[in-house]
Amino acid sequence: MMEDWNHFLLPYQQAVDELKVKLRGMRKQFRDLNQHEPIEFVTGRVKPVDSIKEKMLRRKVQADRLEQDMQDIAGLRIMCQFVEDIYQVVDLLRKRTDMTILEERDYISNEKPSGYRSYHIVIEYPVQMVGGEKKILAEIQVRTLAMNFWATIEHSLNYKYQGDFPENLSQRLQRAAEAAFSLDKEMSEIREEIQEAQSLFSYGKGAQTDDDSATKEDQDS
Repeated sequence: MMEDWNHFLLPYQQAVDELKVKLRGMRKQFRDLNQHEPIEFVTGRVKPVDSIKEKMLRRKVQADRLEQDMQDIAGLRIMCQFVEDIYQVVDLLRKRTDMTILEERDYISNEKPSGYRSYHIVIEYPVQMVGGEKKILAEIQVRTLAMNFWATIEHSLNYKYQGDFPENLSQRLQRAAEAAFSLDKEMSEIREEIQEAQSLFSYGKGAQTDDDSATKEDQDS
């Protein structure tokens, strides 16, 4: 088992910090161009040590393979208003030269049996350390606010039941996931009207400052 977790996790924390700044910067560029912002907000975290240990046991990951076999030690989450925004953000990430996409998993078009929906991207990201460059793996999840609400609730229940949900609860969660996705589809149908209304509201109230946005996102990180 790892002897110095703080030292091991340091580049992962640096990666999360850097990527949050870069992804939030993408959102600001759209705002400065007076265009619809496909990114609502961004959060990030380094997986807690207890969670890493539990996953190592569950997935039978050896300590000397941890960096290669556990892809989500560094995790970023991008929240979007509309399903269409998710795919726009994915396209933007594909064009970036400061990261390499290794894997994509579309759980929106191909949702999990539980009803879970999200778009997962595994990237290789170079971090500049005092000893030189270190490439680490990070996972970026892109989802709507409705998808995130469902996933957060399901994740909390998973701690209680350890993945073994009672049949009745499992069925209710699946119905809730379908209801959340129906909401996303309905919002997409009236997306142009929503965006026009938001544009008028922002013009009347004044654009949200970057400090206000960062505070909201940091509270959700």
